[in-house]
Amino acid sequence: MASCSELAWPEVDLWKNLIIISSNSSSIVDSFETFYYYNKNMLFGKKHLSAVKCCVRNPLLIAPDNFCRQLCTKSKSPIERKEFKKVLVANRVKLLFIRSVGIYSEQDVNQMHRLKADEAYLVGRGMTAVSAYLNIHEIIKLAKMHDVDAIHPGYGFLSERADFAQACNDASITFIGPPPEVMLRMGDKISARVAAAEAGVSVVPGIENPIENAEEAAEFGKQYGFPVIFKAAYGGGGRGMRRVNKLDEVQEAFNRATSEALAAFGNGLMFVEKFIERPRHIEVQILGDMYGNIVHLYERDCSVQRRHQKIIEIAPAPNLDPQKRQLMLDDAVRLARHVKYENAGTVEFLLDQDGRHYFIEVNARLQVEHTVTEDITGVDLVQAQVRIAEGKSLEDLHLRQDLVTPIGSALQCRITAEDPSMDFCPDSGRIEVFRSGEGMGIRIDSASAYAGALVSPYYDSLLVKVIAHSRNYKTTVNKMMRALKEFRIRGVKTNIPFLLNVLNNQRFLDGLVDTCFIDENPDLFKFVPSQNRAQKLLRFLKDVKVNGPMTPLVTGIPSAKVTPIVPEYDTRPLLKGWRDVLLEKGPVNFAKEIRKNKGLLLTDTTFRDAHQSLLATRVRTYDLQRIAPFLAHAMPNLFSLEMWGGGVIETAISYTGDVADPNREMYSLNYYLKLAEEIVKAGTHILCIKDMAGLLKPNSSKVLLSALRDRFPDLPIHVHSHDTAGVAVASMLACVEAGADIVDVAVDSMSGMTSQPSMGAMVAVLNDSPFHTGNAYWELARQLYGPFECTTTMKSGNADVYVHEIPGGQYTNLQFQAYSLGLGDKFEQIKRKYVEADALLGKLIKVTPTSKIVGDLAQFMVHNNLDGPTLLKQASTLSFPESVVQFMQGLVGQPPYGFPEPLRTQILRHRERIDGRPGESLHPVDFESLRQELQQKHEKQIRDVHVISYAMYPKVTDDFLTFVEKYGPVDKLPTHAFFMGLSNGEEIDVELEKGKSMRIKMLAKSSLNAEGEREVFLELNGQLRSFLVKDKEASKDYTSHPKADPAVIGSVGAPMPGEVLQIKVKEGDVVKMKTPLIVITAMKMEMIIESPLDGVVKTVFAKPAMKCQAGDLLVLVENHSAGCLSSSSSSSSSSSSFPSSLIQSTEFDLLNRLTDGCCSSKEPLECGSSREIARRSLE
Repeated sequence: MASCSELAWPEVDLWKNLIIISSNSSSIVDSFETFYYYNKNMLFGKKHLSAVKCCVRNPLLIAPDNFCRQLCTKSKSPIERKEFKKVLVANRVKLLFIRSVGIYSEQDVNQMHRLKADEAYLVGRGMTAVSAYLNIHEIIKLAKMHDVDAIHPGYGFLSERADFAQACNDASITFIGPPPEVMLRMGDKISARVAAAEAGVSVVPGIENPIENAEEAAEFGKQYGFPVIFKAAYGGGGRGMRRVNKLDEVQEAFNRATSEALAAFGNGLMFVEKFIERPRHIEVQILGDMYGNIVHLYERDCSVQRRHQKIIEIAPAPNLDPQKRQLMLDDAVRLARHVKYENAGTVEFLLDQDGRHYFIEVNARLQVEHTVTEDITGVDLVQAQVRIAEGKSLEDLHLRQDLVTPIGSALQCRITAEDPSMDFCPDSGRIEVFRSGEGMGIRIDSASAYAGALVSPYYDSLLVKVIAHSRNYKTTVNKMMRALKEFRIRGVKTNIPFLLNVLNNQRFLDGLVDTCFIDENPDLFKFVPSQNRAQKLLRFLKDVKVNGPMTPLVTGIPSAKVTPIVPEYDTRPLLKGWRDVLLEKGPVNFAKEIRKNKGLLLTDTTFRDAHQSLLATRVRTYDLQRIAPFLAHAMPNLFSLEMWGGGVIETAISYTGDVADPNREMYSLNYYLKLAEEIVKAGTHILCIKDMAGLLKPNSSKVLLSALRDRFPDLPIHVHSHDTAGVAVASMLACVEAGADIVDVAVDSMSGMTSQPSMGAMVAVLNDSPFHTGNAYWELARQLYGPFECTTTMKSGNADVYVHEIPGGQYTNLQFQAYSLGLGDKFEQIKRKYVEADALLGKLIKVTPTSKIVGDLAQFMVHNNLDGPTLLKQASTLSFPESVVQFMQGLVGQPPYGFPEPLRTQILRHRERIDGRPGESLHPVDFESLRQELQQKHEKQIRDVHVISYAMYPKVTDDFLTFVEKYGPVDKLPTHAFFMGLSNGEEIDVELEKGKSMRIKMLAKSSLNAEGEREVFLELNGQLRSFLVKDKEASKDYTSHPKADPAVIGSVGAPMPGEVLQIKVKEGDVVKMKTPLIVITAMKMEMIIESPLDGVVKTVFAKPAMKCQAGDLLVLVENHSAGCLSSSSSSSSSSSSFPSSLIQSTEFDLLNRLTDGCCSSKEPLECGSSREIARRSLE
């Protein structure tokens, strides 16, 4: 070794500024002592060294003799060492420990790197986001203006641009990276291949010069065979790469790769090479100083990739043969030494299945995955870069090859804003929640990932890098899984579920992955949806805060801010009840036990029909569940509780008319006795009379019940009625006297009027011993449902029910429907028209669905100002409600007294008629097909209850599942909060499950912003959350782009936020399925949107360079053969679904159904589930 201290070092001043241009999340130096700098200006093809003023604290430089002689003979100026004091960050990066100057694009004005820099300046005014950071002239100008001394390019953008490094040198600004001529040679993948061959490193077969057109690539493919791969000649990171499997794919792949490379790197030149099947992607980290010294820092396995972009990196590579490892390490060092590489770089290889390795490229920059190398070697690569650029040797940094030893195993996962279930479509938007997983052996490198950050569509989708390090590969994977499970990122979709699936895959755990790993493991895309319950509930509350109640509120009575108190009760084990008798003795003996019972048995309807009748079916599961334990303990002697689902089924005869009126010809006593005979023959165990409108008078009760009891002395009789006229208690007492075994009642505060008779009154009259019913609870609970009270139009019992015969369960729902249609002030008129409509339809037995049909026709008549005679006169020209048309077709069954003519003929005209049992005309239901259809539409796990609901109510079930997926378990919210939302300062406790609750506090909402949004501020468990909410009312003044309709196949929407790059069709074009329609770009990725069907382009909504959001309608394709837009559900649900009018049995086709059978579910429909919503929609 010889000293270079004899070289003529000039007198110098202290360097004051350093500019670092870095990307996303590179860490800029952990500690900063003295920095030295070697500035080598390079004009391409003409080399010279120039000295720059610097401060040399240690002018003694030790170097090999031949290196000193070479240096002295090349220039009169020695290698200069400089100290950096100030940093300009030009590439969206976080800063550490150096006074910094940041630059930012207009799109990044709110990004963290601008806010954290000591100084920050705008670049690229008026430019696109990417173009701003590629603006070399302006960046250099800004650097000179603010006296910066050096630039660190980070990764991405200009980091591999030799012309940028040269521009820095020309401006006497330090570029922290390889010299320009090395960057030029290594950045060009073709010249890099030549250099590798010169160094004796094997390369993949490929072309020698960049190709200018697709024809050259096609010739290469013909010569070497397919598949081949296009690669950007001047960039990496998976951008501008396309695999081509056959000749006819060449042109489109070339166009897309060229366009993508041009956008990402400013140069669209391509080269093409043979595609190596199923290789491992191994890269070697190298460091070189200015004195010819090279070390490797071992390898990384980057084989887990999608779209040629790395997702997971491992160091060192697991299950790699030591001899093959050493060959690649030696080749990397040999190539670096051959090209006189300086600073940090990565030499990348493909390792084929036979153990042969091929050089593919050099990344002449710091890479995203440098972190795993840092963890296993303990070498701070960024700090090493800066110190090497200052002129320090590897020896000065204690980086000798024999001292670099890997310790343990490190693994990095890139958490990206992408949706893996949608082929990794990038997502953008506002991060609502960001909480990372931490702990021993976990390192977090993030850029601008924090609550409130905006994820831009302009850049790479990377949010944060998570690095795990431990003693061995297995424990490292376990650490990573634990950390990822602790992450909470809300507001944008992420690839965390996919990463967890990869980490749990046995091939990955065994370290046996290659670049085909993701493609060959479809199970990686089977995700368990995150519950995300808290965030969804907050989303519901903020939407209600801005846009008002999601449930339309009918009356002017608000939902009271009360909390009903559950009475105290004895918590000792429950006494046996009638359900136990049924389970122990079976249906036959159960019926005998009922007849043996000496007293009257009561069914409580409070949980269903009572609130259906009084409060429009709006009482929530939340309030029912709170009182349920009390009811179970306090009232064990009840015969049953009427519920939405899961109950024991009784066969019921729907009662209408008046059996005691000898002047009535229809629905006489003989009619009911004959129907009862047929039902008993069919095998019923209990005979139920369902008086759905409350038409049973005391005298009629005696007539009917006495006749039934005489005819069926051993059969239990159950009576259900409503108190609309105010005589139900008297009528039920008459039934009891005539032989009824069971009657329906409701808790006092939920009884009377359209509901059932009072439980307290019945008990007091019969036993004179009232018992505790929880009446006070329901008295308060009813106040929560003021917006749906029947008392707005009905203050007491009303005998007009004997005229209009509206069922009690329909009364408030009809009122609600009238308000929704703008007919709320005409409800009295609707009741009168109900009588006319019933007569026109032939005096039906009015129970769901026939009661709805009568109600629909009544409202139709009011809306169109029609009376009976006028309707009959104009029937052939009127457009009747669909429910009326279906009824006339016979889809509800055959009325006992036939269809009204000529009205039926006038309404149907040429429509199909069904004169038999409607079920006979239905196609068999393919439940498995429906299940798959639902599963494709919804992330929620599909159960039998959803499938059966979907068969009966396709749209309602779809809407319900969509609502649950968006807003979560809203059934856990207190009722007032559910209906009205929260006022400022109001707090609620929400119990998600046993032992798991959260506290939500509403803080405020902002004024309207320029986009028609308001910001809502809440606290969740004391932590601030905020959301931007579109104000629907205010937004009417704002124009918005139409959204694609998921139910229409030809409605083609944007799969991700981005920008329209190319429109490949025009209106009127005939297209085939898979024909490219639109090309959009986002996060430096281009995506071709193809036609989903054969057809004709009806409308093109996209515009060139249009910014679009996910779901924005781009193209409307019309079915070519049908001449109409295709429905996505036409293939299955529409052909096998039941008509809405066929949901419930009616007595006039009941026997046909019983004898012919019908489909049944494996589990009962649940209270509060999709059936509840569906039935409400009918009422």
